Amino acid sequence: MHVRKYDISIHYDCTSPKMLLVLHLCLVCISLSGGMDNISSFSSFSLTALNDTSRSSRITVFSFALPGYCLTIFVNTVLIFIIVLEKVLHQPMYIFLCNLCINGLYGATGLYPPLLYYLLNETNVISLEECAIQSFAIFAYAIGEITNLCVMAFDRYLAICRPLYYHTVMTTVTVWRLLTFIWMFPCCTAILMILMTLRFPICMNQINKLYCETWVLERLACRVDTAQFVLSGIIICAIIVLVCFVFLSYIKILIACKHSVQNHKKFMTTCLPHLVAFFNYVVWSLFNSFYERFGTSSLSQGFKNFLSVSFVIMPPLVNPIIYGIVLTPIRTKAKNVFQSLRSKHTD
Repeated sequence: MHVRKYDISIHYDCTSPKMLLVLHLCLVCISLSGGMDNISSFSSFSLTALNDTSRSSRITVFSFALPGYCLTIFVNTVLIFIIVLEKVLHQPMYIFLCNLCINGLYGATGLYPPLLYYLLNETNVISLEECAIQSFAIFAYAIGEITNLCVMAFDRYLAICRPLYYHTVMTTVTVWRLLTFIWMFPCCTAILMILMTLRFPICMNQINKLYCETWVLERLACRVDTAQFVLSGIIICAIIVLVCFVFLSYIKILIACKHSVQNHKKFMTTCLPHLVAFFNYVVWSLFNSFYERFGTSSLSQGFKNFLSVSFVIMPPLVNPIIYGIVLTPIRTKAKNVFQSLRSKHTD
């Protein structure tokens, strides 16, 4: 069987300093144009989620957070390098998987370094600019995870339900376009949401979370106009459409697997980890949403803090492990790499 090679180098402009510079310049332009009048009195915010945390508790959390961040970097980096260095894995499914790992690293980096800094220095204050940049990182990661999983579902749908058209549709140009969509949609919506929010003065500066995010900034603003309300509704509808697309794709895949033993084997070896990764992200995101909407005082502050960051820390840590275990080509290549490193070390 002929296997098409895809000469595609993975890059992610929205995680580079250029995109953060664009966001910074936009914030400066809004400030100079008077769109942020009367906001100088609240140029910084207090993350009150750590207010009642003792020094010993901060050290305990830090002792878990730092190894968690290092492990997240390690498992994602290993998977990325295996896919990039092995030409056999230069196929759309693995390219999108590599992109998912990059997005996971991006989201974890948007959360962990500031959190580790706050834990060590016992300071809970974050500036408006830092809050806006972190909001951009977290929002872009959250939407990027959905767009990436949606594209991966589309790729598996074509491979199983429309195998004769797979290489005709999934060309190099199509892969590039899908990668562009994966990153441009989250980045553009994140910048637009933040700029729409920061047009108005900020009336409150207390954030009962471990990080800044777009929806929090929106609640801290003195008012929300109709345009911002409509934009939020459009983004929520777009997310719902993407999630429904993933569900429908896997429903059709499951139906196709009932009529073919070969499709069933392909589903177990390639689609199952995708499906686990999708539910892994959706479940933790729902926990965060339920906490946002129905947070109760009966829960401990520590458990509330975990729920609020679970959708950022769990998928980037768990997904590479799932793919490394289930996908035979990646598991085989990883074993070869570690065995070669062990043999060099013993020699």
